[in-house]
Amino acid sequence: MDALSFDASPALPTPRALATEAVHAGRDDLAAQGLHAVPLDLSTTYPSYDARAEAARIDAFATTGARPDGPPVYARLDNPTTARFETALARLEGTQSAVAFASGMAALTAVLLVRASMGLRHVVAVRPLYGCSDHLLTAGLIGTEVTWTDPAGIADAIRPDTGLVMVETPANPTLAEVDIRAVARACGSVPLLVDSTFATPVLQRPVEHGARIVLHSATKYLGGHGDVLAGVVACDEEFAGKLRQVRFATGGVLHPLASYLLLRGLSTLPVRMRAAATTAADLARRLAADPRIARVYYPEIGGAMVSFEVYGDPHDVIAGVRLITPAVSLGSVDTLIQHPASISHRIVDEDDRRSAGVSDRLLRMSVGLEDVEDLWRDLTEALSARSGRPAAAEGGARESRSAAR
Repeated sequence: MDALSFDASPALPTPRALATEAVHAGRDDLAAQGLHAVPLDLSTTYPSYDARAEAARIDAFATTGARPDGPPVYARLDNPTTARFETALARLEGTQSAVAFASGMAALTAVLLVRASMGLRHVVAVRPLYGCSDHLLTAGLIGTEVTWTDPAGIADAIRPDTGLVMVETPANPTLAEVDIRAVARACGSVPLLVDSTFATPVLQRPVEHGARIVLHSATKYLGGHGDVLAGVVACDEEFAGKLRQVRFATGGVLHPLASYLLLRGLSTLPVRMRAAATTAADLARRLAADPRIARVYYPEIGGAMVSFEVYGDPHDVIAGVRLITPAVSLGSVDTLIQHPASISHRIVDEDDRRSAGVSDRLLRMSVGLEDVEDLWRDLTEALSARSGRPAAAEGGARESRSAAR
């Protein structure tokens, strides 16, 4: 087998630990080819001297959405480097397949289009979600209709035309968690999609708890270095085939260089997540004890995200950091902080935003790999710069929350 005809569906090996799988999944055939590093295939098209056979393969793809046997045909249909990343991610999530897209929003859009093509345009969703996911559902840009509810109301919200139930756990930006197993039971036969971007397979594998579709903004922890824009859906092979057909038709393909970088990112994902989570938990404890902080949000599952509400002006904190980068996004090796009400969730209606727990004083921090003392020094100096201690009248008891809604 040469590098251009990578078999994305080899027989699964003996079960391996997550750390081992992160390093080896999608790369199992390299040694037999005399390779060590993953090959990067940048071709957009591939030669074929048998047009009849090519036509048969294209017809087969149109019928099932399965990857064509043999060498690639065209980059919008499939790419060997991307196929390696998809195989690796599916193995980490414990699913049959995964399908990669140009961004997390392209991935979610494809899922909604697949269900809509079956006449199932209604979505039941739990807030908070990432702001753009919320907007895509609410605005009806691709013909969806959404019913917002809490986890306890999911079963009652499902209709005959419900195509999907969607939750994000831990949620962006409040880090609220839902019981995936309980929600999956409430869904009945309706597929449950879990946006697991914040958790990654290191902290949770939603399919093990009954979810049928797992969404990642691979831009975040899977890439891990702030230099990749990507999305990926992990699911069974039947649904993956439909997603590939939508990807081919709409063109939301992932560039092979991004796939190459994602594969490299996966190899260090467990190490990065565990190191950053250790620091994040330490910072969450320190923030909870700080009189300038009104409330801290840190999930029971752990992870590298910390959110907190300040008594002072959150914009002063954003302006005051020097080591921490004030920027949108998350999951990089360096620590980022942002004000959700101004950026990531600005597109959500103000009343909906606040009712979901996204207050105007909330800050969201993605903890990186820096030393905890350096990060704490930068945070405490930013908190002291222009934001003072709470007055007695406005103070009250500070709260620390482990992702209870």
